Amino acid sequence: MAEQINSLDELKGAVSETAAAVELDAPREPVRDELGRSYATGKRKDAVARVWIKPGSGKVSVNGKDMDAYFARPVLQMILRQPFTVAGVEGEFDVYATVVGGGLSGQAGAVKHGISKALQLYDPSLRGALKAAGFLTRDSRVVERKKYGKAKARRSFQFSKR
Repeated sequence: MAEQINSLDELKGAVSETAAAVELDAPREPVRDELGRSYATGKRKDAVARVWIKPGSGKVSVNGKDMDAYFARPVLQMILRQPFTVAGVEGEFDVYATVVGGGLSGQAGAVKHGISKALQLYDPSLRGALKAAGFLTRDSRVVERKKYGKAKARRSFQFSKR
């Protein structure tokens, strides 16, 4: 039987020892296909993006179009570049993405999420920076559904005294 733990300090010490042992035993391995690409799925609102990254000149293609043509607004282009800036690898990867559903803003967020996940799969050493910036977390906020007896999700019908 394992040794008995009598206090919270001993429990904390035992947990940290086992967590450290797990980290040392299993360093993350890069996940790449036979063509040297990493794949990830990014999601935001109703948009779903399938993203492939590979070493290259920094070319970003979304649904077969250049990033500047697909995401015409500079703010959306900036959103797509954020993971590379945070990881410090601007212009080192080519991105090929297909995205469906939602609007342009949600699609840009989905591609950003996919790029971040694919970057950390390609090079696990980038995971810390991307995770600290919050780019690996799926933003779970979605549009609230309409309820019966309401005009919209929360808006009531107009009150009529007579």
